[in-house]
Amino acid sequence: MMGELIFRNLLHRPARTLIGIIAISVEVALVVLIVGLTSGLLTETAKRIEGIGADIMLQPPAASVFLGFSGSPMPIKIADKLKDLKYVQAVAPALLQFNSTGGVEVVYGIDRDSFREVTGGFVFLSGRDMEAPDDVLIDDWAARAKHLKVGDTYNLFNNDWHVAGIVEHGKGSRVFVPIATLQDLVGAHDKASIFFIKCTRPEHTEDVMEDMRKPENFPGYTIRPLRDLLSLMTSTNIPGLQVFIDAMIGLAVSIGLLVIFLTMYTTVIERTRDIGVLKSLGANPPFIIRALLMESALLCFGGIAGGVALSYGVRAAFHAGFPTLSILITPAWVVRAGLIAMLGTIVGASYPAWVASRKDAVEALTFD
Repeated sequence: MMGELIFRNLLHRPARTLIGIIAISVEVALVVLIVGLTSGLLTETAKRIEGIGADIMLQPPAASVFLGFSGSPMPIKIADKLKDLKYVQAVAPALLQFNSTGGVEVVYGIDRDSFREVTGGFVFLSGRDMEAPDDVLIDDWAARAKHLKVGDTYNLFNNDWHVAGIVEHGKGSRVFVPIATLQDLVGAHDKASIFFIKCTRPEHTEDVMEDMRKPENFPGYTIRPLRDLLSLMTSTNIPGLQVFIDAMIGLAVSIGLLVIFLTMYTTVIERTRDIGVLKSLGANPPFIIRALLMESALLCFGGIAGGVALSYGVRAAFHAGFPTLSILITPAWVVRAGLIAMLGTIVGASYPAWVASRKDAVEALTFD
């Protein structure tokens, strides 16, 4: 009886039911996509940096783990001192420059030979390596997103670059230029943002790091093993990002809560006579509350299913338009988003349900 009553109530106003489901779907999708976008970008960036193949990276004191914010305060001659350390096989300096034109990316200015020694070299899908000062290498994802091919001209930092080659993604950046040219363009002569260090053997990493921290070497500098980078790339390590995520989740929950509240409150007003009939037939307040909360829960389940479908649909649309954009949808956050939506639904429906349970049967029957 209870199930039939709930279904009939939902089908009695299909437009209102649909609006409630859509509102909850948007709430769930917002939570899943916001978290998925941040975690996807951070995870994908960390994997690309790890894909460089270095064992250690050296940054300036108090440098951020997010390399695009590192600047270029270190003399490039530090590379010579690093090469003299025991167990160091190769050192690759890189000048990192943040670029927001046509998207958000970190451009790597590299020395072709030293970068090859550390990484093992690029996998070329077409074209050749950098030879001229204005040559640029683009990875396959960025080339597809920017519609570039070998031989095209690519304007970056108000300079026209010649696309020399398209390389396989996964070597740190998506765009690589000669470090000397980038130094001239950004006014960072003989400077580097980071040094990638390759040890003779992976097990020598700790020994090299300990040697680097000695007072006569690089005390105070930021020295990180690349194998731990993935665990460091979290939203809590970016000032303000976690606050932004929490604020957006709070906004999404507020939308769902208010829509459920209005939907159920309107339902109670419209069904005042029906509630009176139920009470006259012996329905007690817990029965009325349970019926309305179960109706809200059914709305929520429909919204959760719609939200998950909407999340995957939006992700597919973004991937089609922005191939380099990574959105990571995880089962854990899908479950969390569902629980958040369910909690908001229960809170939003509780007051209307309580109001319905308190109605006097005689007054309800005479309601017009």
